[in-house]
Amino acid sequence: MIVSPMPHARCLPLAAVLCVTLTMAWPPASAFAETLKSGRFTGASGHDVSGAVTIESGEGGAVLRFGPDFSFDGAPDPKVAFGHDGYDPATLIGPLKAASGAQSYAVPAGLDPAGYDEVWIWCEEFAVPLGMAKIE
Repeated sequence: MIVSPMPHARCLPLAAVLCVTLTMAWPPASAFAETLKSGRFTGASGHDVSGAVTIESGEGGAVLRFGPDFSFDGAPDPKVAFGHDGYDPATLIGPLKAASGAQSYAVPAGLDPAGYDEVWIWCEEFAVPLGMAKIE
């Protein structure tokens, strides 16, 4: 081990890098997002779907987030979409990423989530609702 008579001269650049790295990594990206709407999933058509869902607004646009408590019992071809008094196929966001846990979906730029009061998990193949969350 080599000990410099002026250890701070060697440590200063490293300390500065560490400080910058820590500053840039904190806080998490979603900390500055504004929650626009939120709700909780319930199952449909005999399926078990549960967990929290939020719509957040940030610099990059709106994001649909499923909470870490999200759970879905499974079915073929599950998709995520919005609705207003029912599923709206024109709002299809994409396939469900996972049957459980936290996940997020970028809301397409031309789709304004303010006009919808539901988030759907929909079986596209059989045109059957799997779960829905009322969002306010």
